[in-house]
Amino acid sequence: MGRRSRSRSPPRRHYDDDEPRQSSHRSRSHRDKGRDDEVDSRKRHRSRSPERERHRDKDRKGKDKERSRSRDRKEKKKRETSEERRERKAEKKRLKDEEEIRQVAELSVYSAVDNPFHDVNLGQQFHWQKKAEKEKKQGLSLTEAQRRDAIRRQEAKEELERLNQRRKAREEEMKLREEEELRMNRLQESAKMSEWLDKDGDFQLEQERRRAAIRIKEKRAKAIDFLALNLKYVNPPNDEEEEDEDDVGDAGLEIDLDEPYKIFDNLNKDQVAELHEDIEHYLALETSNTNLDFWTNMMVICKDNLDKIKERERVGAVAAMAVEEDISRLLNGKSYDELSSLQRRVQEKLGSGEPIDTDYWESLLKKLLVWKSKAKLRTLHEVVVRNRLEQLRKRQRDEALQAQEELLAGVARAASRRTAEAPVESMGIEDAGPPEDVEPYDRSMSPVPINIGKLHPDDRQIPILSAADDRRNLLEQRRAVAGSQFVPKVVQEETEQALPELNTVSNADLASEAMYRAEAEKDLDEEEELFNLEEDLPNPTSYNWEDKYRPRKPRYFNRVHTGYEWNKYNQTHYDTDNPPPKVVQGYKFNIFYPDLIDKSKAPTYKIVKEPGNDDTVILQFSAGPPYEDIAFRIVNREWEFSHKRGFRSSFDRGCLSLWFNFRRNFYRK
Repeated sequence: MGRRSRSRSPPRRHYDDDEPRQSSHRSRSHRDKGRDDEVDSRKRHRSRSPERERHRDKDRKGKDKERSRSRDRKEKKKRETSEERRERKAEKKRLKDEEEIRQVAELSVYSAVDNPFHDVNLGQQFHWQKKAEKEKKQGLSLTEAQRRDAIRRQEAKEELERLNQRRKAREEEMKLREEEELRMNRLQESAKMSEWLDKDGDFQLEQERRRAAIRIKEKRAKAIDFLALNLKYVNPPNDEEEEDEDDVGDAGLEIDLDEPYKIFDNLNKDQVAELHEDIEHYLALETSNTNLDFWTNMMVICKDNLDKIKERERVGAVAAMAVEEDISRLLNGKSYDELSSLQRRVQEKLGSGEPIDTDYWESLLKKLLVWKSKAKLRTLHEVVVRNRLEQLRKRQRDEALQAQEELLAGVARAASRRTAEAPVESMGIEDAGPPEDVEPYDRSMSPVPINIGKLHPDDRQIPILSAADDRRNLLEQRRAVAGSQFVPKVVQEETEQALPELNTVSNADLASEAMYRAEAEKDLDEEEELFNLEEDLPNPTSYNWEDKYRPRKPRYFNRVHTGYEWNKYNQTHYDTDNPPPKVVQGYKFNIFYPDLIDKSKAPTYKIVKEPGNDDTVILQFSAGPPYEDIAFRIVNREWEFSHKRGFRSSFDRGCLSLWFNFRRNFYRK
């Protein structure tokens, strides 16, 4: 039995007594119509109920199937591992991305509506209908056509693979070629870099040698300088070495060099450590085998001396000296070959396994290495002395030849003067005359003997030498000179006597030098440059005070201010990236007069114009004694005399400051 649908009756309307009856008739008719509609709807509902039931059954079955599918999917996911699930999702995402890429590639340029082919089916898959019809007319079946298409696609695929392989091979070849080029470039750069490093090492070594020679010349040499001086004479000197020696003077020949290892006798611990560092520096720079052997032997001896100093600090000087004397007594006077044979015997003794004093023999073996280095250095020192002696003899011969030439030139000049004064009858040299013409000796020719009683007590303590003793001392000194292998050159005292004069001159200019340095240490502005170009005076004159004071130029440190002028023309034709030429906008003159005699009168300046030259003028500064006038050439423009615009004219603490900028003209329309 079907349900009956209840429909609410329309609300009743209440009427007032005074309303007309027609309204009640209309309401009644409306109620009747509503009842008819309700009856019709009930009939339609009864007729459609079985169909709705069928639809409900279908929906119910579909929902059941969907539930079963989701249940199966969940069970399948439960059975999958995490790795399988990840792979499945990745594959699904890859297929989706490929499909999107294909669709985008197909539809990225043209669409079905807008394309030059006027094809409305552009977005659909292409089917070659004409080809299919032709194959059908030829009697080919669908299977045969598909097989031929598959073969053609396989051939195209293989061709594409071959092309890809060839392209890959070309890419590999290009990559190998680029790698080979890069490797060759690296090798070339490495070769250049090694060459540069070698040149830099040679330059550093040459600079070290020059510094050593300069320090020796200026009497402030270090221990390493004397060792470097030894190496200077190891090889025979060539022309370049002679030129370098002329540059640094004869300081190397004035020093009597002993064996190199004896330099450690007068060094303390700090000096030995410093020498050790200097030897390491030379070892890093040297490339010659002879020099490397020399510095290696010096390094062995230096390390031995450092160990001696540490041993003395540890056990005391007396005990260390006792052990050292025993070993020195054993090894002293032996040659290099004897020391080498003794070293082999000591090594055999240590390796024999006999019951011996191992510490003693090991220390002896260690000392043997030191004494072998000393033997090598002695041999090298003999070569140094020989070469120095030869060089000294050569220089003395050159000096003798030069003196002889000067003497002959002087004799020739004197002879020419005598010839000009009076004619001579003979060109020979006159004899000195017979011996009897010599004046006989008289006691008045000798000085008066000194009365010892009248001397000062300090002078009485001076030892008295007889003529025989004085002659004997002179002969001994001559024998010492004759027995020595070379004669050092006597240092002349002219340079030492000239030093006080130089010092007095430099002391007079200390104040101006200090003022100059103080001004030079100030940083330059971005638009400032140095301006130290001095000009000749337009009207040079002599000074009245030249007989009292020595005239000299004052020191100065000037700046010029430059910049851009952005007038209408420059604004039109230039910009900040391509600026116009800079122009001079002002100057800063700083003239130093620290030693002015009359300090009550300030220095002055004046502008001197040159006829026919309207672009520049001469700015001349004048002071008093002992300073001369100086002048500079500046641009001929109108000055700005306002202090707010940077003008400054003052004389304070011996410094004349004249700062000014040029006037800038602004035009208005």
